[in-house]
Amino acid sequence: MIESILKDIRERSKDSSKFDNGHLLVLGGSKKYCGSPAFNSLAAYRSGVDLVTTASPRRPSEIVASYSPSLITVPLDGDFLSPAHYDEIKELMRSVDALVVGGGLGRRKQTNKTVVKILENVEVPTVVDADAVRAVADSTEVLDQNKVVTPHKREFEVLTGMEASEENTEEAAKDLDCTILLKGEKDTVTNGDETYTNRTGNEYMTVGGTGDTLAGIVGSLLAQNFEPVRAAYGAAWINGRAGDIAAEERGVGLIPDDILERVPEAIRERK
Repeated sequence: MIESILKDIRERSKDSSKFDNGHLLVLGGSKKYCGSPAFNSLAAYRSGVDLVTTASPRRPSEIVASYSPSLITVPLDGDFLSPAHYDEIKELMRSVDALVVGGGLGRRKQTNKTVVKILENVEVPTVVDADAVRAVADSTEVLDQNKVVTPHKREFEVLTGMEASEENTEEAAKDLDCTILLKGEKDTVTNGDETYTNRTGNEYMTVGGTGDTLAGIVGSLLAQNFEPVRAAYGAAWINGRAGDIAAEERGVGLIPDDILERVPEAIRERK
């Protein structure tokens, strides 16, 4: 299946114009954790989305803007996401094709409350990543077929109360009516009916930020109108393959920036 996914990313009409290939909203970051939304956004651009808007509290917003002039940032007042930001975020969601939420948000009670409200009302395909996974653990009714949840082993256990395994991931995807991308040595991607195993990636990708690049690629593919299970599987393969290419040069020195640089190469690799 990966060949068809990569082909669909690469092939575009010669008369394509801005927004034909998607507009993604990234919501993440807090005073302490500033890099996650930058990695989400840059990975999304590297994997083909036309436009990314990144909304973050003020300090991470300024840091995200410093990464690249390509990044459109919306600074939210304060040091962390709170209910006071909901109306502004709701307005941003009206004009996008997909949402990535969770990276670097932190676990404050008010932040969790805001995440749940956003996920209750969002109408576009959404990636629920990192701190957002924990935020919905007691409110799983906000999950649905339009959402891709991207937990690592511990987050999966918090979300479902079950040990992380392929069988349990399939069961959880059915029960929660969503697509789950369980990250690990081998990634499991399932919507409960279709299940795929991804084997790209390596031991050097345990460094912080590689999950953020993955979430950004999932969001990019959702914004480009890929079905959730295909977006999740394609993103897992691309992120892992970019990490494999980077690891050949960097080894233990690999950082997420190295993955970003190799994403286009991973997408071009297989015909």
